[in-house]
Amino acid sequence: MAEVTRSCFSRVALLILYILHQSCVAKSTLIFNVLSFGAKPNGVIDSTQAFLDVWTAACASSDSTTIRVPKGRYLLPNAMVFKVLGQANNRLSFEGVTGVSIIGGALDTKGTSLWACKLAGSTDCPKGGATSLSFTNSKNINVDGLISLNSQMFHIVINGCQDVRIKGIKVNAAGNSPNTDGIHVQLSRNVAIFNTSIKTGDDCVSIGPGTKDLWIEKITCGPGHGISIGSLAKDLEEEGVQNVTVQNTIFKGSQNGLRIKSWARPSNGFVQGAQFP
Repeated sequence: MAEVTRSCFSRVALLILYILHQSCVAKSTLIFNVLSFGAKPNGVIDSTQAFLDVWTAACASSDSTTIRVPKGRYLLPNAMVFKVLGQANNRLSFEGVTGVSIIGGALDTKGTSLWACKLAGSTDCPKGGATSLSFTNSKNINVDGLISLNSQMFHIVINGCQDVRIKGIKVNAAGNSPNTDGIHVQLSRNVAIFNTSIKTGDDCVSIGPGTKDLWIEKITCGPGHGISIGSLAKDLEEEGVQNVTVQNTIFKGSQNGLRIKSWARPSNGFVQGAQFP
């Protein structure tokens, strides 16, 4: 895990209410349980110092680590700032969790230097880039009032999830920032995105194979590439996109409005029930 001083990004101010049924980091060797550091899952006692201490301990380890947050409600009344030094595919990743709410706060992953390197056509750029916030194989997710700034790659990814609500967030990256999709949804069901402003260098919302029952309403998009279903047909065998509704959306300075895009090759992928009233 990356070395941490006091928080989880270059500048992350997160007021998070954790309601977890499983641990929310990838597989690892050593497990650090927040309860062992004094966190109280009752939603009443301030657990800020326990979370800071567990991050410090885990990231001081020379082995791969997992921070475990058992089921409960954890009170973090003030902004916490973590600083990560190192490489990671996702800055903040939740996997296999149920009932997580992220309320308010800001993520700034300082992607400008990576964008500049890519735009200059350099062959020495760091490989890939990190997604700011991702949820994988999770249920009952709520993201409300979050600000995501300058992501290296995608800002928010919803992958293999069910019952997700994203409301009142702001995504901001330069109009020429490469591959900085605002919100990407794939292999997920019953996702709603409301009252959100997205300014970025790629799709404001991108919708991948296996997405079902997606509702998008009152989105302001631009700059960016619009709201896109696809690209589809990457694989010969892939799931379709079904029941996507987009309404009351404003496009301002975006390259496109609403579009469906596909590779020109054989695939059993499809789009069904897309409505743009």
